[in-house]
Amino acid sequence: MLTIYGKSSRYCDGISRRSFIKIGALGVGAGALTLADLNRLEAAAGSSKRQKAVINIFLGGGPPHQDMFDLKLEAPIEIRGEFSPIATKVPGFQICEVFPRLANIMDRCAVIRSVVGATDRHDAFQCMTGWKTTDLASLGGRPSLGSAVAKLKGPVEPSVPPFVGLAEPTKEIRWSDAGKPGFLGPAYAAFKPDGEGRKNMVLSGVSLEQLQDRRKLLSGIDKLHREASAGQMQALDRFTSGAFDVLTSSKLADALDLSKEDPKIRERYGTGQPYNYQFDGAPTVNEHLLLARRLIEAGVRVVTLSYGRWDSHSKNFDLVRDHGGKLDQCLTALIEDLEQRGMLNDVTVIVWGEFGRTPRINKNAGRDHWPNVSCALLAGGGMKTGQVIGATNRLGEEATERPVHFQEIFATLYKNLGIDVSKARLIDPAGRPQYLVEKEPIAELV
Repeated sequence: MLTIYGKSSRYCDGISRRSFIKIGALGVGAGALTLADLNRLEAAAGSSKRQKAVINIFLGGGPPHQDMFDLKLEAPIEIRGEFSPIATKVPGFQICEVFPRLANIMDRCAVIRSVVGATDRHDAFQCMTGWKTTDLASLGGRPSLGSAVAKLKGPVEPSVPPFVGLAEPTKEIRWSDAGKPGFLGPAYAAFKPDGEGRKNMVLSGVSLEQLQDRRKLLSGIDKLHREASAGQMQALDRFTSGAFDVLTSSKLADALDLSKEDPKIRERYGTGQPYNYQFDGAPTVNEHLLLARRLIEAGVRVVTLSYGRWDSHSKNFDLVRDHGGKLDQCLTALIEDLEQRGMLNDVTVIVWGEFGRTPRINKNAGRDHWPNVSCALLAGGGMKTGQVIGATNRLGEEATERPVHFQEIFATLYKNLGIDVSKARLIDPAGRPQYLVEKEPIAELV
């Protein structure tokens, strides 16, 4: 692990950016650009070329669709549940009472009530890739959306990784999966700024000149090049290059530093504490949604995170009141925050889990696994929002109108990122081209 002191970037002659502006202002007079002027110009330039991005919020464990966005008021009491519906900004569309804030901005959202194609498996894999874990497993598996985007589009700028996973480590590790690189290999894995990862982003104890000497040393180890395979070497080169780029720039570290955020905005998102019903799953970290927005502003293309532990085999309604109320606060804050910053049309937000839950309530006031149908909420991305897509039967058992497959949702996410799924392909280790998905984007949304 390298650690270095030093903050300001420097030009090739050793003069810092700040000193350069100061010298320029002194030399040119009243018409010179000040540092504040340059910052404003840089911000304006950045806004004109803002990248398309996705924030993928995984509700690990399988949230109960009939206690969130598909309440079944006419069903028998053993199916209906405890919650009452509330009206939303979308005429005729009602949602669970624990989401009053979301109800007020539902015109900026789209809800899919008929997600199909799930497997009865506690895993983030389908919500990260659109594929089953068995697809191309012998070649390493299908890459996640974040990894595919990292491969196809690369970083917006060298010092900021295109794909970041904010998932907290969990005892059930499948619930903290940020999205695997699959057959693309570790060079395209998510950057995870957890405790150890953040230590590697801090440079202290060495000068930038010494760091560059070490970089030259690494590039000069010919023996390693000869002994390593081409694929391993490519991954190592990308890791090394990316690590040095991160170390010599403060942009990513700044994005992850919430102390630099407006306290009023942090208060709007909340903290999500105390972390109830966590067990072996993810905590309800509301500030991860704020970090996601900051990372997108810094240049990240795809951010994934795992929010809460929704495996409600018992105390389902208590869990939904807790998790749902917290999600209502931070998700509404995120959508409004993106809109106020002029980012909502460029950033797609998706919220979903690996499957739905049983219509019948069990003896422990819980709902069990139900892969037959589930729901998803989307916002932003320039999509046609303010609508509900699909429907389930009276008991919430099956999709009766417009079933929507996981891959249709991923095709939509790729399209929102500017990637044509009918043309874009990735080359697998056997040299064969592989399409990203096998279905088309959701016509109702795009």
